[in-house]
Amino acid sequence: MTAAAAEFEALRPRLLRVAYSQLGSLAEAEDVVQEAWLRLERTDRETIADLAAWLTTVVSRLALDALGSARVRRERYVGPWLPDPLVDAAAGDPDPADRVTLDESVSLALLFVLERLSPAERTAFILHDVFDYSFEEVGDVVGRTPAAARQLASRARRHVVEQRPRQSGTPEQQRRAVEAFAAASAEGDVEALLAVLDPDVVMRSDGGGRVHAARKPLVGADRVSRALVRLARRFAGRSETSIVDVNGLPGLLVVGREDRQVSVIAFTVDDGRITTIHMQRNPDKLRHVAASEPSMP
Repeated sequence: MTAAAAEFEALRPRLLRVAYSQLGSLAEAEDVVQEAWLRLERTDRETIADLAAWLTTVVSRLALDALGSARVRRERYVGPWLPDPLVDAAAGDPDPADRVTLDESVSLALLFVLERLSPAERTAFILHDVFDYSFEEVGDVVGRTPAAARQLASRARRHVVEQRPRQSGTPEQQRRAVEAFAAASAEGDVEALLAVLDPDVVMRSDGGGRVHAARKPLVGADRVSRALVRLARRFAGRSETSIVDVNGLPGLLVVGREDRQVSVIAFTVDDGRITTIHMQRNPDKLRHVAASEPSMP
């Protein structure tokens, strides 16, 4: 391995995190990072003073370009489009997803909210608010002045704050809500589900036209709880469920006992109640998810 290749591999986890945070797609993020490597190979290393900064800028620009075409594809998507979930992988898993570590600052709920922003707003917010880039650096990526980059990030931040839980609580509190949800769903207990669901809860499921999933969001605790009970009855004894970290927050991994079909469920919890449920079922977006997690008793 050349020195340049070794340097690149050391930086790959951060580059993947930057690209994934902008795109919400692990596959697209990996393509962007690979393209950055190809550009590095065509560039004289001696002309790059700070390789980490150079590569991060290249990846950010490539991701910004990719967002434009991705938005067109997502508008034609079958049913709700949800971001790829990052689930804690099993130890020793060599897949690149195992090397992309995220905390709750880049939750699936945030990535979904960012889908409503322009590519420039999304990029400005991610680079400044998540990765602590200066507005001069952000402006260089999005092709705007620092003042314009500040405005982009500010508009994005206002939108994010409007959608953010008022009292998100600690990861432990979220885990308790997820545990209560899992138990109530498994038992088909509508009353217990209503106790943990916010009255205005929204549930979205992404099958991508590949597997069965609701084509429209379900809204309201009554409607969502009854849909969950129907699902629980349909898959009773046919799947294993475990609590895992999904983008740094407690969520659920569901694996079919026979077909090993995987579903990942992410939650937003506000003041102890679940306000959003994002169920990813599209197998194209779950190839990186280990299907060997231990099941709950």
